[in-house]
Amino acid sequence: MAATAKEVARQIIEHLPDQATWNDIMYELYVKQKMEEGLADIEAGHTIPHEELKTEILGWEMM
Repeated sequence: MAATAKEVARQIIEHLPDQATWNDIMYELYVKQKMEEGLADIEAGHTIPHEELKTEILGWEMM
């Protein structure tokens, strides 16, 4: 069974040192959220092939 967001947040917080600040906690939760979103995009096929992205970025440099 998949863990809920609340359970994952609890696990992340438990692994942080006791001296963690609010900013440390928020950063870790933000990074986890963005990683999950990225993995979901990969699974859904919402990605750009490396070569296509490379060509697009190199085109920006010429502007």
